[in-house]
Amino acid sequence: MRNYPIYTVDAFTDHVFGGNPAAVCPLEEWLSTETMQQLANENNLSETAFFVQRADGDYDIRWFTPELEIDLAGHPTLATAYVLFYELGYAEETIRFHSKSGLLTVTRKDELMEMNFPARMPEACNIPAHLLEGFSIKPKEVLRSRDYFLVYESEEEVLQAVPDFVQLNQVETLGIIITAKGKEADFVSRFFVPNSVIGEDPVTGSAHATLIPYWARVLNKTSLKAVQLSKRRGDLWCGMNGDRVTIAGKAVLYMKGTYRIA
Repeated sequence: MRNYPIYTVDAFTDHVFGGNPAAVCPLEEWLSTETMQQLANENNLSETAFFVQRADGDYDIRWFTPELEIDLAGHPTLATAYVLFYELGYAEETIRFHSKSGLLTVTRKDELMEMNFPARMPEACNIPAHLLEGFSIKPKEVLRSRDYFLVYESEEEVLQAVPDFVQLNQVETLGIIITAKGKEADFVSRFFVPNSVIGEDPVTGSAHATLIPYWARVLNKTSLKAVQLSKRRGDLWCGMNGDRVTIAGKAVLYMKGTYRIA
């Protein structure tokens, strides 16, 4: 048996029990995909991040939900950067992660950590009937990138929309974003994951790779403040730069320890 370090970090918040918790697992070399998936299932958080340092000083990163490996994940990337910066003594200002979505960077800027991700503009799509039946309030517009993207008239409608997972579980998608212009923030959102133990994700960095280009175009702004309106709430500072987006936030350590596997 061998012990491995593990951290739980609340991302996109400045206090414990806020934002979105992610498990972060530093590795000297990769475990098998099957083992990492089992660990993510055991952790039972929306995502577990695993990372390995490369010979050039950069890092490879992979993300797993309790059910599957995914191609892009924001809050566990922010959580991983927090662990490197504040627990493992990473001294440079920018961390370079290599992932299934290409190169991702996280830069320390005062109290914030700023991620740089590829933008995913939502586009017109065929609208599944089960998607429209899956919420108590009908959206005014439906688009899609990786995830379905439902636009509502107001922040109140986003808060009040009740998901029906009997309907949503029949929609083929990783996730569903619902969003509206905000009252104090530029825009607000919620994020749902059909056919998953997650249900509603508290704060979803990868969803903002779609939210930012949409709202940057609608509001004609390149610098935006966002709030994800889950019970735990997440605060994000966002930017639009060509075909890339920046997503910045805070994070706080909840727990660190070890896990043991053969």
